[in-house]
Amino acid sequence: MREQSFTTRRTASAGFARNRNTVRHTRRSLGSISQIVIVGMLTLVFGLIYVAEGTKATSFDYEISSVESEITEMNSKKDDLAVEKARLTSVATAKTSTVAAAMEDATVTGYATE
Repeated sequence: MREQSFTTRRTASAGFARNRNTVRHTRRSLGSISQIVIVGMLTLVFGLIYVAEGTKATSFDYEISSVESEITEMNSKKDDLAVEKARLTSVATAKTSTVAAAMEDATVTGYATE
């Protein structure tokens, strides 16, 4: 007769273990089309940010040029006012000077006739 041996411990295979599922799930990854769409969207977002920053710099350039034109206009007005001030002060000093007081008033003596 043949000898039979019994083991008291269960031999568990890799698939059947205590408190383990017997189904193995594979990880799902994004497909190639999804990856292309994501890269395209990221490129679009970064492009929009770049364009927005570029237009912001351009608007600052316009503001700077308008301020510079105002400064130029104000400087020309200042120069005109300085000339007007010099003219008015020279007339005022001429009226109060002793040399001007000693001069005779101008009168019309006559007109040239033919």
